[in-house]
Amino acid sequence: MSAVRTATRPAGSRVRVDVPLALVGPTASGKTEASILLARRLGAEVLLIDSMTVYRGMDVGTAKPAPEERAGVPHHLVDVADPAERFSVVRFQALAREALAGIRERDRPALLVGGAGLYFRAVVDDLEFPGTDPAQRRALQAEAVALGASALHRRLAWLDPAAAAAIEPSNVRRVVRALEVAALTGRPFSSFARAWGRYPGDHVRAAGVTMPPDILRARIEARVRRQLEEGLVEEVRSLVDRGIGSFVTASQAIGYVEVAEYLEGRLSLDEAMDRTVRRTRALARRQMAWFRRDPRIRWIEAGPEGAAALVEQIEEHYLA
Repeated sequence: MSAVRTATRPAGSRVRVDVPLALVGPTASGKTEASILLARRLGAEVLLIDSMTVYRGMDVGTAKPAPEERAGVPHHLVDVADPAERFSVVRFQALAREALAGIRERDRPALLVGGAGLYFRAVVDDLEFPGTDPAQRRALQAEAVALGASALHRRLAWLDPAAAAAIEPSNVRRVVRALEVAALTGRPFSSFARAWGRYPGDHVRAAGVTMPPDILRARIEARVRRQLEEGLVEEVRSLVDRGIGSFVTASQAIGYVEVAEYLEGRLSLDEAMDRTVRRTRALARRQMAWFRRDPRIRWIEAGPEGAAALVEQIEEHYLA
């Protein structure tokens, strides 16, 4: 670990910049507004931890911070990919770590903001993501059909007992993946999982935003309706005109799928909005389940006072 450095805040106090601060939590919990206010007070640069705000032209439906919100606050990992590109967590990890290195070189605090738990851990922890070999995978899938799932699981038990013990013999997809990784890397699949159960406390200072479920549900519904007013249908129409169905990852984004079905005449607009609300609520539950496993996160309940009060709590508990 490098020596502790500091950056001056507008108020004259100082904040460590050797370890990033993170603001995480479920979608629609008010992280964006709070993060911009906090970044301005700290002189920080923001790195968005999100799998969809990386795409250009997907602004309204991803609740991407608007240009006027980002004014004066450098934001990283925004608009770095075309929706038609294949964008993976591996690429995100590389770009995010490059951005963090640049922020450190400028002696600025880094503020990680988002709700994508996998991407968060990919940035702050020493996680490895082995590549893929489509030909090898197809061959293993064919063997599973010809020989049966149990035969492949027995092979995995011989090669990697730890992985076999953690994977049900009937889970062909995971067995195939474990064997594929072993063939591709020459390492047991289980060796890549060791870092997942470790949460080094010196990697990040993380604040989690939470709020009562009924309030979060109402905020999600209000945001979806606001996105409709702000031009979500027009945004999706422009992507449909470019062939959104062929976009590898972006086409699955919440709200975009539903509005595309509305434009195709398969859903009414009310049905599309209702489905978007339901999928967003389910996403929020998954996000909380993921982050609750991380013992480094200290949770702060967002109250009716808004972003300013939330920022005061973060500064009191993390930056004093």
